Amino acid sequence: MVLQISDDARVRTLTLDRAEALNAFDEALYDATTDALLAAAEDPDVAVVLLTGAGRAFSAGTDLLEMHQRATDPDFVPGRHGFVGLVDALAAFPKPLVVAVNGVGLGIGTTVLGFADLAFMASTARLKCPFTSLGVAPEAASSYLLPRLVGRQQAAWLLLSAEWITATEALAMGLVWKVCEPEDLLDEAHRHAALLAARPISSLVAVKRTMTAPLRAGVEAARELENAAFAELMGGPANLEALTAFAEGREADFTSLPPGW
Repeated sequence: MVLQISDDARVRTLTLDRAEALNAFDEALYDATTDALLAAAEDPDVAVVLLTGAGRAFSAGTDLLEMHQRATDPDFVPGRHGFVGLVDALAAFPKPLVVAVNGVGLGIGTTVLGFADLAFMASTARLKCPFTSLGVAPEAASSYLLPRLVGRQQAAWLLLSAEWITATEALAMGLVWKVCEPEDLLDEAHRHAALLAARPISSLVAVKRTMTAPLRAGVEAARELENAAFAELMGGPANLEALTAFAEGREADFTSLPPGW
């Protein structure tokens, strides 16, 4: 089992559970999380979804060993939903989504915050958008949602630098709503989720729809641009160097790439 699912007070908690891999998303976890979001969207007894991680990580992003296999193995078999399906489900999710970042969050472990209605973060957690260090492009409409969430220059630093962001920095820039001590994080996030879940689901859905509907065209346009750029760069010299270095346990060296890379 790669995803724990539990219900309490009309709040469905989804806990990413590949702790041995820092909850990195492989195809199985992408599929399980997508299926869980789709089911929660349709379940009349679920008012709010709370997303968090098991162990010491929230999510280390896409599983890089599997990404390396996907980039180099022509026989690789993707999942039913994959990354694109998860982002589809996040973008269309009609009910409040609360995210509790309990530990490190990389890639989708950070960009998911663009779809969060409320985000809580442990004081010891850290976030990173590692796209340039992997030789790829942004994802999950982050090129559109993050500037709206934190401002252009903060978003530019997040997306261009591939540097870590602390909980204090994430709170100051507006990437998360509240920072909690690690032992208090889940209780505090669930308390707020349950407060929302006590409201009429029809009203919650209406409020979220009116907030997100004006953004849909921008999200779709950003995703198209990002997906095209990602497809162009994945498997290219910079990406292969980054993935090979990760598989070999060394730092990537981009200094010998062809001109323009």
